Amino acid sequence: MALRQDDGFAGRADDVYEILVRGFRDLDEAESAAFTTRLVLILAHEVGDPEVIREAVALARRTLRAEALADPGPASV
Repeated sequence: MALRQDDGFAGRADDVYEILVRGFRDLDEAESAAFTTRLVLILAHEVGDPEVIREAVALARRTLRAEALADPGPASV
């Protein structure tokens, strides 16, 4: 299975965004980080395909800050 490229929200992206925003409401920085970690693990479990998760991680890193998070490759000695 490959990472989805279609509208997986079936036109309800705004509803999903609102659900996510509400999930973070009233959380401090530490709680927000813990919530993010738990949510990612729950959703990764739901996806259940390591290759799809690998693709999603790569896409997230590429689109976050391309220059700052560029994979430097193997460490040089």
